[in-house]
Amino acid sequence: MNSYAAFLGHQPHISTAELAAVAENFSLTKTIFKNIILFESSEDLTPEKLSNLGGTPYIAKRITEESLSLEDVPQLLGNELSAVKGKATFSFRTFGLRKPELHSLYRNAKTYLKKKGRPSRYVGSENKLTPAVLLHDAGIVDGSHGCELTIIRDGDALWIGRTICAQDVDAYTKRDMDKPVRDTTVGLLPPKLAQMLLNFGEWMAKSTGNPKLAPVTGKKKNPPLLVFDPFCGTGVIPMEALLRGSTVLASDLSLKAVNGCEKNLDWLRKEEKILKKDVPSTVWKQDAQKPFELKEKPDIVVTETTLGPPLTKAAPLREAEKMKNEVERIEAGFFENAAKTLPGVPVVCIFPVWFHSKGEVRLEKIWTLLGKLGYQATLPPGIKPDTPGRLSLTYRRPDQFVGREIVILKHRVKK
Repeated sequence: MNSYAAFLGHQPHISTAELAAVAENFSLTKTIFKNIILFESSEDLTPEKLSNLGGTPYIAKRITEESLSLEDVPQLLGNELSAVKGKATFSFRTFGLRKPELHSLYRNAKTYLKKKGRPSRYVGSENKLTPAVLLHDAGIVDGSHGCELTIIRDGDALWIGRTICAQDVDAYTKRDMDKPVRDTTVGLLPPKLAQMLLNFGEWMAKSTGNPKLAPVTGKKKNPPLLVFDPFCGTGVIPMEALLRGSTVLASDLSLKAVNGCEKNLDWLRKEEKILKKDVPSTVWKQDAQKPFELKEKPDIVVTETTLGPPLTKAAPLREAEKMKNEVERIEAGFFENAAKTLPGVPVVCIFPVWFHSKGEVRLEKIWTLLGKLGYQATLPPGIKPDTPGRLSLTYRRPDQFVGREIVILKHRVKK
């Protein structure tokens, strides 16, 4: 088993669930802090797979299981830099070390490398860990010009690994802010959350035996998944699906949204040089409560259905209940349609959660209907729901009045 450390995002329970969905035979070894975990996987996680993680800013792979002290780290660093030509750049990502210890570690590492005839420089300091942007710019993440060692003090022992993943913050910002169409009149789905939803969808497709995700040998690649978003809006989920090579189907009741989605996909294709003949996409106007007439059944449905009207303050309980009833009606129509016209297709979706001074309002009736239609909620292995009695995960930023309930559904076709 391969051992990893993950520095999780601001929703650590969802980040852990995403890792459980992505990493083969995921096993949570230990929670070091609320947003730092150690885990094992039978898979040697690749940079390509890690780049599609939305909920984990940094991941390190363990490089030694020896019982080492901080005095041993400079030599270990020198070994990791052996393949780097020219002047090497290094950094340390740590937890549990005191500032004076980290300050000495940087100096001692620089001195050791100098004695070995190795020119070097370091980024970061005891006051501030190296940001992801600098790790990419310095050629540390890909190992072309250096490396970062991750050191976690766990009691009296040190966990030491090499940072192999750091989220590309600039790329996220570009896709979120620079795309031609952004509709601020509706809830803006973050690209990172869209990635997480797609990862849950791929896990669901794999766990239900989709042949496209079966192991392949040699240089042969799996055929692309067909991803359908029937509430596409301006296309955040379709854009992220396109980036990972999935064939995209996207529809929306709003013609304005459809046009915006098409413009954003065209922009992304130009920016990332993704040809339509290589990664097809189709966008059209449709009410998600009306029958889907598709030439090919999608492998997964990944969508943010509807969150109701955007709010600038917490809704009174009566207003929240009114919005809930309207959303329940739309959800019921969509799932009744999906059960009939997309039988057996897993669905990853988002339901709204309204927060007010006395608590929260969640959808209720839809769960009974889902059971009648043959849908069953699930979560990745070892992951517990964060709300008692609801097999789901809740995504919410502190300043939001409407949260998102992530629901992963497999569909049992009734005979």
